[in-house]
Amino acid sequence: MRFLLSLLFLVMVQLFSAQDNEMVYPDGIFGFEENKAQKIFTDWTRVRKEPDVTAEITDSLQTNQQVMILKKEETVLRLGERGANWYKVSYQKGDLVSEGYIWGGNLCAGYRNKNGYDFLFGLSKTVDRKNKEYNQLVKQNIAGIKVMEGNTLIDEVYFDTGSGEELSYATFTIESGHKLHNVELTLKAMVSGEACGIASYDQYVLFKDRKLVALPQLTNVGDADVYYHSEQFVFPNDKNGIPNAFIFKMEEMEKDEKGREKKKRSSKTYLWNGSSYKLK
Repeated sequence: MRFLLSLLFLVMVQLFSAQDNEMVYPDGIFGFEENKAQKIFTDWTRVRKEPDVTAEITDSLQTNQQVMILKKEETVLRLGERGANWYKVSYQKGDLVSEGYIWGGNLCAGYRNKNGYDFLFGLSKTVDRKNKEYNQLVKQNIAGIKVMEGNTLIDEVYFDTGSGEELSYATFTIESGHKLHNVELTLKAMVSGEACGIASYDQYVLFKDRKLVALPQLTNVGDADVYYHSEQFVFPNDKNGIPNAFIFKMEEMEKDEKGREKKKRSSKTYLWNGSSYKLK
């Protein structure tokens, strides 16, 4: 009897473990509020009759199409490193208002309007990148920023944003031109994880003459008070900034076994000529 009970216990543990491993969780940046407007990031986003990838396709939506979030479904679909809920939405094409279900990973993580342009920030896919340090392939999410004029794509740029654990939340803001010659606006996209030791990525993109110019990506990561690595730019309008250049600054701190701090700092200057940058 004791043997049978032990065997039953092991079977139940394996069953629950298998179910737990099969659970699919959404990434935080794809958590959208109900009864609020959102925009489509991925072109030809499919609208389905039910919240399922096998359900009938009833329509497709183009980049920059506005939708209203009606309901967040419990069902989660994971494609590569992106996991998102399905959402019931309503949208208007001409005089016709329709409803359907779309996957949250096709929506913008952030969007802004300025000077007659729509600036969209979202994630498009997962790719394999080679990690030089460990000589192995790792999954990386590809994010993008698009500038639209109505339904017309003016320009777009793409960049890496880490793996799924870095996608807890995101921000997307428009800043000034930072006194860089010929720069109309500076866009800043950020994605980050919530736990210690999980990196955040800052991506600055300059907008000039209807073109987008992506600057080198900044990475910040820390582990309580034991270690941190921080990167930032100093622009011309910042303290200690210089005209028509931006300065990359890195600071790193690590404590040894005795609690002593070891710090490392470095910097380099990029010159801006009004249309592109180069290392000084």
